[in-house]
Amino acid sequence: MAQKKNDSVIAVCIQEPFEDGSSMDFGVIKGDALRFLHQAFITDTINHALDVTGADVRLYYIDQADRRRLVKIVSEYLGSKLDGKKATAYKNRFDTFKMKKERWGLRIENIFVDCFEAGYEHVLVIGSRTPTVRANKLKRAIKALKESDAVFGPTPEGRYYVIGMSGSYQIPLSSFDWKSPKIYSEVSDSFSSKDLAWSELEIWYCVEDPDHLEIMVRDINQWRFEGDDHTCAETEVVMERILAKLA
Repeated sequence: MAQKKNDSVIAVCIQEPFEDGSSMDFGVIKGDALRFLHQAFITDTINHALDVTGADVRLYYIDQADRRRLVKIVSEYLGSKLDGKKATAYKNRFDTFKMKKERWGLRIENIFVDCFEAGYEHVLVIGSRTPTVRANKLKRAIKALKESDAVFGPTPEGRYYVIGMSGSYQIPLSSFDWKSPKIYSEVSDSFSSKDLAWSELEIWYCVEDPDHLEIMVRDINQWRFEGDDHTCAETEVVMERILAKLA
């Protein structure tokens, strides 16, 4: 198991296809195709997190056979593909952690508690439906955490794509209804009511429906046009295979 090396950590939590009022529902993309796409999302998210120097990367997943198999595939793939500085970062700053199957708010809470108990000062949690959250966005989030008690990344639906805390676990996230359409304001208001300072990132999206899948493809195409061949590389490959089969 990798030892804590930094005071900041990016904790990636593998989400279930349907969980606490949210889902990954892409219409005709289902079964193995959906599983491969979700796997690519996770791989790209870890890749982007590893580009954030000064932060360890932890992958949290439910301790079930299919999730253990998924983590094994992703871990072995990254271990064999990465080279140079990225391979070193993966070896020294990445680790995986099992957790119980519980509702989403409690799982997030347990991740924060676990990371703070491990000695981290700044903890940023991100789910597994945000492959287009690039390293620069994660870097801004970590920087904001070092200047405030919390950082929030809102989605257009009033939810979160990232949430972070600094210093200690100060707000009980398990006490909130994560199915609520007002969850973003409810959590941020709770921080404000305790006079805790928080920062807000730009609005971004989780890829959970056909519309956001289309936006994701458009963003990837734009980044390729700009010369960025790294962001969402695994997701791009899987999407090309899926689209070819659907054609």
